[in-house]
Amino acid sequence: MRVLIALLVAAAAATAFQSNPAANYILGPEDEITVRVLDLEEIDGKTPFRIDIRGNINLPLAGRVHAAGSTAEELEIEIAARLKKLLQAPTVTVAVSEFRSQPVSVLGAVQTPGVQQVRGRKTLFEVISLVGGLKAEAGNSIKITRRKKYGPIPLASNQADASGEFFVAEVKVRGIMDASSPQDNIFIQPEDTISVPKADLVYVTGSVKRSGGFVLNEKESISVLQALSLAEGLDRTAATSKAKILRPSADGVARLEIPIDLKKLMAGQTEDVSMKANDILFVPNSATKAASIRAAEAALQITTGLIIWRR
Repeated sequence: MRVLIALLVAAAAATAFQSNPAANYILGPEDEITVRVLDLEEIDGKTPFRIDIRGNINLPLAGRVHAAGSTAEELEIEIAARLKKLLQAPTVTVAVSEFRSQPVSVLGAVQTPGVQQVRGRKTLFEVISLVGGLKAEAGNSIKITRRKKYGPIPLASNQADASGEFFVAEVKVRGIMDASSPQDNIFIQPEDTISVPKADLVYVTGSVKRSGGFVLNEKESISVLQALSLAEGLDRTAATSKAKILRPSADGVARLEIPIDLKKLMAGQTEDVSMKANDILFVPNSATKAASIRAAEAALQITTGLIIWRR
């Protein structure tokens, strides 16, 4: 019975801890806190204290206390120890009134990019969730930049930047999402910058059922047949032997034209062709086919009308 009661008490304590988002918040410079000591008018909790750049606060009667690097609970214990000369059993309460010391910047293809004040330890995807998650056009890679004072980023891709002041690393979204690389969901540090670039796209336009841009996601290329599948196939008026891929040239001014015979490709008479980022698959319209289809549709409408009329 005692064991059961102990387990219930521990579970309740854990729930209470999780329900208080500031419980495990690590105090730092620029945070603002309030301190209240029971039966001590000089520290009544009404006047907030700003932690200075050295991580200290100056309390009446207690003097200079180092607050940075501690949780609110740890700071309570430290202040109480300082006040034992004045009070037999000091009761100290510390509350964070303004979180300012753990900013994390989240940029790019997320729902609400900006600066987040992180409370407690948060993983990469916990921070991503704070900004509403990834947008549909987000790429498969997330870039993390970290100040050198916080140590290397625990990822295989970690390296120092040219200035020597930062570490940079890249993590694959798919590896975390499909749980193939859960260790890549690392803890984020204060002042980290998380950048989510947009995904590369390929485009399909012309005589297809669904024109538009299609995300490559983790792939660097996609085949013409795969692109056609995403575009839900060809329209009936498509000139299948006259399609082409328009590819940006190296100078970025003109586009290279790569002829594609879709008729032979779909018949398996030629090899499939890879499309790269920013390629455009253009499927022209066949004027003869279009005219024939319009005539057939007109005849169908007339025949249907006659049948309706006779009824």
